[in-house]
Amino acid sequence: MTPAAPPFAFLPGAAASPVILHVPHSSRAIPAEVRAGIVLDDGALERELDHITDSHTAEIAEAAAGRAGVTPWRFVNRLSRLVVDPERFPDEREEMRAVGMGAVYTRTTHREPLRPQDTAADTAAESLLARYFRPYAQAVTDAVAERLAAVGRAVVIDVHSYPSEPLPYELHGAGPRPPVCLGTDAFHTPPELLAAARKAFAEIGETGLDSPFTGTYVPLEYYGKEPRVSALMVEIRRDTYMSEPGGPAGPGLTRLASALAALVDAVS
Repeated sequence: MTPAAPPFAFLPGAAASPVILHVPHSSRAIPAEVRAGIVLDDGALERELDHITDSHTAEIAEAAAGRAGVTPWRFVNRLSRLVVDPERFPDEREEMRAVGMGAVYTRTTHREPLRPQDTAADTAAESLLARYFRPYAQAVTDAVAERLAAVGRAVVIDVHSYPSEPLPYELHGAGPRPPVCLGTDAFHTPPELLAAARKAFAEIGETGLDSPFTGTYVPLEYYGKEPRVSALMVEIRRDTYMSEPGGPAGPGLTRLASALAALVDAVS
């Protein structure tokens, strides 16, 4: 029997690089045992994956790594965010849980049921957290710790995408939707990192700030505590590089990869 592929990968970069390109939402893969707990039929699930997946962001990160003068490290989720969303905080009463999109999604992008809401739901969610969420979170924590030990700092750059038109689940979809949205954190996004990102993505078009999505991803062990860990979320509007929803990538992917590589080199 062929062993199952690991649910995530930490791909090595240059020994001197502090940069980790984090790609959490690029995969459409759902293990059969997880698929069994989703109420959508096959066609509806494929349509949901078209909307919810940050398609081709792993390819953008890979191409950027190949173009960068100092190769960044990459942490890539190999499973769909419909399994678990590794960027949610399951123990907090965050607003995304209100629309059924906490660490374990119970609703779709169009607010339709995704998983059963019965007495077994909490048990099923806890099983997913134990099997997928917590090992992922620990692995990212270890990756950041490794960069801190090696070079004395870590720069986590989240690579995401978002649709050109808001989806019903978005709580802040009425705001600007620029070609590139930069998500920031008051503690972990220093001005020089933000300035480098604005410069790197200037040729793509307007870079917005914290709209329609805000914040960054930092492992909880370091969040709000360790200034040597800096972070930025890069949200790329999908019509700049692909056919929506869920279609093939176009020539814009190469331009975005070059811009991301420029950012990597600027902060390396």
